[in-house]
Amino acid sequence: MPANDEPNPILDPLETATTLEPVPAPSRSRFFDFFRPSASHSAFSATILLMLSTFLSGVLGLVRTKYINYIFGASPQTDAYNAAFQLPDMLAYFLVGGVASISLITILSRYRAQGDDAGGDRALSIILNAMIVVLTLGIVVAEIFAPAYTRIAFHGFDPDRVALSTSLTRLLLPAQLFFFIGGVIGSRLLVRKIFIYQALTPLIYNLGIILGAVFLHQRFGIYSLAIGVLAGVILGPAALTAFGAFRDGLRYQPILNLRHPAFIEWLRLTFPLMIGVSLVTADKWILSYFASNDTGGISRLTVAKTLFNAPMGILGQAAGAASLPFFSALFSQHRFGDFAAAVNRAVSRVLAASFLLAAWMIALASPIVDLFRGGSFTPSDARATTLYFTLFTLSIAFWAAQGIYARSFYAAGNTVTPATTGWAVTLLSIPIYALLFHRAGLIGLTVASDAGIIIQTLTLAILLHRRKLVSLSGLEASELGRALLASIISFAGAAATVYFFPTHHSHIGDLATITVATIVWMVLSGITLRLTSSKFLSQILSRVA
Repeated sequence: MPANDEPNPILDPLETATTLEPVPAPSRSRFFDFFRPSASHSAFSATILLMLSTFLSGVLGLVRTKYINYIFGASPQTDAYNAAFQLPDMLAYFLVGGVASISLITILSRYRAQGDDAGGDRALSIILNAMIVVLTLGIVVAEIFAPAYTRIAFHGFDPDRVALSTSLTRLLLPAQLFFFIGGVIGSRLLVRKIFIYQALTPLIYNLGIILGAVFLHQRFGIYSLAIGVLAGVILGPAALTAFGAFRDGLRYQPILNLRHPAFIEWLRLTFPLMIGVSLVTADKWILSYFASNDTGGISRLTVAKTLFNAPMGILGQAAGAASLPFFSALFSQHRFGDFAAAVNRAVSRVLAASFLLAAWMIALASPIVDLFRGGSFTPSDARATTLYFTLFTLSIAFWAAQGIYARSFYAAGNTVTPATTGWAVTLLSIPIYALLFHRAGLIGLTVASDAGIIIQTLTLAILLHRRKLVSLSGLEASELGRALLASIISFAGAAATVYFFPTHHSHIGDLATITVATIVWMVLSGITLRLTSSKFLSQILSRVA
């Protein structure tokens, strides 16, 4: 059990665990130990580390977005670049399940629990080798059919944008092979509660894109971004993760055995992910399909999504990534009560934090987006993007919660239910996207995106409840009510500050407004949580102290 037995404000799924490599939360005197490559983390320390990584990666992502906006703006070139990621993403999604490491963590956790590290390394090697062959063949086929795909998927593109997007797609396709290698090898580290490499890889990836744009854009134009993507993914997710795994003792074996029980089990767990489509992934495909009819539309929606994902990732992605190994361990030990309590605790904390974060994001939407105005990104682009960003933010709590609910199924060794649910929700949502787009254009698309993720999250939660894995009654309703009240009050104060604070529409003025409004938001949130006797704030402060 972790030395500090205070509840984790975000996860703490191992609050009552006694057999899962307990690691004390880092004190100030052991601050640097927290970042040691071989450091094994508790649920809380892993969450904090990945939140810090996601925050820094989000900052780099915002720098990347600002620089791309300044050089290229919401232009046909930028539309083509953003569209070029779609076929590579789909290839990885359908050939290796997009999140191959999720099912592999479940398998490796069992080997780890049995003390059979050699068997785990052999299983990892077999899975890695087999799927490298499959993915390489898939990349070759995708390179051939890229022109036809681009014409169909982005039917609103003119011939020049089709040609440019096709060329960029072909350049980006090999990156998926390195993402996959990093994901598979990285699963070995996650099973050992080593998160530092996963924390560093997104930073290197984003730096690759930024440096590619800075040093190569004058010579290669929009292609400089794709070159940066390739450099970032090779050095980060692939090379750094491999270094960490070999440093930790990975014994890779160049063998191919498609009849190995571990490969068959991995294929059984991952196959539903390969053929399943979750709206979490399909949302950007659907948005791009319709937005291709509007020149600059894909670019503006991408900027809005990037700004939305930066803080959302700190909650949803970091908490979800940190939770899976611990959920898997609890379920594999048949501690089903602890498993259900851990999931509900994680969701409750994430929802409470999401309410407060959404209040801040919506209140400050205008000055936040205005920071990315300049150069080729015009004031009209910024105004449109502000509206899309605000609408996307309305659903942030559902985006954050669905990641934990989905990983609860994965931890239980059930990938079929999330896959079939994803298909059903996606097929149901497509007519909603189409209807709202034809009624309200890009604004309608953002509303449809919100509606879809709400349906997805509620469906997963209800299915977990009905299967008696995680009861909905276990959510901390009183704490959620207090957080919602605090978010409403803090939103009103922050929004009033933005409205009355003179900014003169300069970037310095935007920063001043954001600073003052953030202080107001923090003070009102803290006071409201205190007055309502909320445990959320005290739990955070006690864990950070």
